Amino acid sequence: MPNHRLPPLNAVRAFDAAARLGSYVEASKALHVTQPAIGRHVKLLEEWLGVQLFERTSRGVVLTIAGQKYHHKISAALQLIVSAGQELQPKDSERWLRIMVVPGFAKRWLTPRLEAMRHLRPGLKFAIEPNSTFTEVDGKSADLGIVYGLDGQYADSRATLICPRVFPICTPGYLASIEPIHSPVDLVKHNLIHFDDGEWWNMWFAANGLDIHLNSDVLYVNNDHALSVAESGQGIALANEVLVRDELEAGTLVRAVEAQVKLESYRVLTPSAALSADVEWFIQWLATSLEQEFPEAVVAE
Repeated sequence: MPNHRLPPLNAVRAFDAAARLGSYVEASKALHVTQPAIGRHVKLLEEWLGVQLFERTSRGVVLTIAGQKYHHKISAALQLIVSAGQELQPKDSERWLRIMVVPGFAKRWLTPRLEAMRHLRPGLKFAIEPNSTFTEVDGKSADLGIVYGLDGQYADSRATLICPRVFPICTPGYLASIEPIHSPVDLVKHNLIHFDDGEWWNMWFAANGLDIHLNSDVLYVNNDHALSVAESGQGIALANEVLVRDELEAGTLVRAVEAQVKLESYRVLTPSAALSADVEWFIQWLATSLEQEFPEAVVAE
């Protein structure tokens, strides 16, 4: 007689996340559970199936042949479940989350996590608008906004997310081509890249105890553009850890000097009207994800 028992569905979901992301750590972030919980779910599923699904390595987890076959089937099944629900919903009930966000954060942190967000919130569609100049959200053009700025700069700030550390970055090639930089004051001898009139660099120097006042000859559209210029090897730009952590780990960018300070915070802006359940969910997901990835940047209450 065939066995029609379903496997533990939470375990299947944990396995799917770990298989897609190649890591228990990333799976735990995506599902908002602890890393040991992911491990327990996968072990439970392996025991239920009687096969090993993953090979554990120092760099994460790799699917076994059995795991590959199983994931191919269950990922298709999970997508069928999502599609079935979407087909039942009337077209006019489509749910969109419209997010206005500063460009660097949009491109370098938020967009790479869109797929994970879609899996966590089936049926919700995302519209991301990079914008470097907005100071409020009216609820008409966007449901919420993510900004980066100083305390008191935004009157309608709903929540402060994190205050990441800021430091100078450049390519290894550029750093090797210039005179050695031993301290922050040595930076002024080199090509510093600006996206404003020099204010951000001046703030950074002041936070490091230096009375230096720079003016810029070339302005770039926004900080993401300035970082792209630095990535092309043309000079040194300021960056925070949220924007360039992956590049630093990959070695495509390096710190020009070890000095780092906290200057500004990422914040959520919301309209005055009541927030939908999807907006509330996203704000909670955003705060939890950032706090897990950048614990040293968490702002004390």
